[in-house]
Amino acid sequence: MTDETPFFSAHVFVCTNQRPAGHPRGSCADKGSEKLRDYMKARAKELGIAGARINSAGCLDRCELGTTIVVYPDGVWYSCRSRADVDEILTTHLVGGRPVERLMLTNDQRELRPEQVG
Repeated sequence: MTDETPFFSAHVFVCTNQRPAGHPRGSCADKGSEKLRDYMKARAKELGIAGARINSAGCLDRCELGTTIVVYPDGVWYSCRSRADVDEILTTHLVGGRPVERLMLTNDQRELRPEQVG
């Protein structure tokens, strides 16, 4: 273990997994996750968010709730459906240090809540 400051203050993983067509759980890629990831990377740069790394992730095993995003080291999971959701995660969570409660996924969640749809 080291006392050094971490190279990145946050890692944001965006599921870009592609399941076969017709898979019952769907896939984040089918919900536009690659475009949301690309937007998030560009927007984080525009906002000058230093120390955060936005990465693609393989399957995060929650595609039915996706696009699924997880922010570490906080361990906060999100369902992200739009650019507005991305903006809110960036400004509220990464800049402001507060999770976006309406977009957060709980550990036992199996369906999206009404405020997460749309």
